[in-house]
Amino acid sequence: MLRYLYADELHKFPALAEGMFQDRADQFKTRLGWDVNVNEKGEERDQYDDLNPLYVIWEEPDGSHGGSMRVLPTTGPVMVNEIFGHLTGDSPIRSPLIWEVTRFCLSRTASPHTAGAIMLSGGEMMEGFGLTHIAGVFDARMIRIYRLIGSSPQVLGTQGSGREQISVGLWPYSAKDCSRVAARAGISRDLSRLWFKTAFGPAKQHRFALSA
Repeated sequence: MLRYLYADELHKFPALAEGMFQDRADQFKTRLGWDVNVNEKGEERDQYDDLNPLYVIWEEPDGSHGGSMRVLPTTGPVMVNEIFGHLTGDSPIRSPLIWEVTRFCLSRTASPHTAGAIMLSGGEMMEGFGLTHIAGVFDARMIRIYRLIGSSPQVLGTQGSGREQISVGLWPYSAKDCSRVAARAGISRDLSRLWFKTAFGPAKQHRFALSA
């Protein structure tokens, strides 16, 4: 199932949180060779994890971490502006209607539908909170994954080549894309909406409203 958890709620699911940060270290440091910090617990964390972001986490049936991504509003500090702003011509992406997703991570043992389920959550957030776009930083391998899932971004800028290629892109809200991603992930929209409603309630309140 999909869980939507703010950083200050992760203590309620310690094993799930530990698995997420350790799988991030495995993916970004070990497999991709990125220059990221890994702490003594084998967890990959950065300064954006200190901003009480929202995490979307796929929890496997045994309670383990299958995959996840981190969400922050572009009205505050975000990677697309502070670290990769040169890829957008130094024109910041800043709007209460655009949120950033980063650290898209999949466990080595993730079930086949995990990537699609996590991508589907982006559509649920856009639909549920009235967002116009999701912004993201992604590496070259993700372009093929997005295409297979059924939701490709508009690429705003790219640097590097091969495995070193990094891009910034925007996903506009599209009901058609949501339905396509759900179908390819094998998850009904009713179930996906239930997970979202369980996290945020019928009023669909999110904490980022105060900062937006």
